[in-house]
Amino acid sequence: MSVTQVIRNVRPMGGPAQDVLLDEQARIAERVPAGTAPATLPTLLDGQGQLLLPALVESHVHFDKTLWNTPWRTNSAGPTRWHRITNEHGVLKNLEVPMAQRAGPLIEHCIASGSLYFRSHVDTQTVWGLQHVQDMLALRAHYAALIDLQLVAFPQGGLLTAPDTTQLMEQALELGLDVVGGIDPAGIDKDPIRHLETVFAFAVQYGRGVDIHLHDLGELGRWETERIADMTEVHGLQGRVVISHAYALGAFPPAELEPLADRLAALRISIMTCGPANVTVPPVAMLRTHGVNVCSGSDGIRDAWSPMGNGDMLERAMLLALRFGWSKDEDLLAAFDIVSHGGARALGLTGYGVDVGCAANLLVLPAENVAAAVIDRSLSRTVISRGRIVARDGVFLRN
Repeated sequence: MSVTQVIRNVRPMGGPAQDVLLDEQARIAERVPAGTAPATLPTLLDGQGQLLLPALVESHVHFDKTLWNTPWRTNSAGPTRWHRITNEHGVLKNLEVPMAQRAGPLIEHCIASGSLYFRSHVDTQTVWGLQHVQDMLALRAHYAALIDLQLVAFPQGGLLTAPDTTQLMEQALELGLDVVGGIDPAGIDKDPIRHLETVFAFAVQYGRGVDIHLHDLGELGRWETERIADMTEVHGLQGRVVISHAYALGAFPPAELEPLADRLAALRISIMTCGPANVTVPPVAMLRTHGVNVCSGSDGIRDAWSPMGNGDMLERAMLLALRFGWSKDEDLLAAFDIVSHGGARALGLTGYGVDVGCAANLLVLPAENVAAAVIDRSLSRTVISRGRIVARDGVFLRN
């Protein structure tokens, strides 16, 4: 492949300053010492010694629920998950702003913050029919030249207990959603084995991965985690399953979970945590030590569940570090890995990173090193998608 342009004088992952040459397919063709790339090559960006990072990975978000780009709305949700689900139905049904005018600007804001890879859960339930699915498919097509957006068929109100949900899930998968979702097989559907069997049967039938919201606590949640591992192994879905939240794993001494951690690692089941402050969270450090892949996401952003969230995955890395008491450079590097390479592994991405051969989906910002980037979270960011600049200084550039 011929080299077509160059990013000059940047420090990949905080290393020595280099020139990064890009080929005609918008991939990294070569990395050479700064100042040695041919002067005749067109310059995409003079980084002036800034840090070069891979674009960030938002592994768990609900774009279809957002109230972004609408007037402030006081949170009216009740204390339980069911209160929040039913409250959300009322809020969104009475909202006159279409999804494209809410989720679209939020996606652009996330791009400007440095994220170019996303997994969004899309409500697939009878209260909406296929409307959320169709709207998110349209948004994915609209931004397809800029981002990679995976969509999960998500039975928010229950897969088995809500009428006609299984049929809607089938229709959503036939329309092109990428992943089969599930939620609290016991806590919501009251039939954990049948719920999981249905989810995994869809995954096998449609050749999809699995991503299950697991909020169930204590021994029940741990038992469900073990059953998810069983079904992953039985159905040969190693490397294609994510357990999101997994609050239950935070209720046990980490040493007690080591055999389960080893099994999750062997099956390449990823754990997604947002690092919430108000519930138990998985023992991320122990899981990573045992080889379990951990990723992260914003979850809801400015929605009927909570007004929190801004879609900045560097901030999410900082929040993870804060939640786990991580303050050493190696800890902050781990937090960054969770919102970058950890997300890439969970989403099954190829060609991710800053090495030769990787896609030129990159983030450039002023920071001494990766740890400093997590702490400082400078807004002076340049975002490069597929070899072209798409955002500067927190502003999405419309092309």
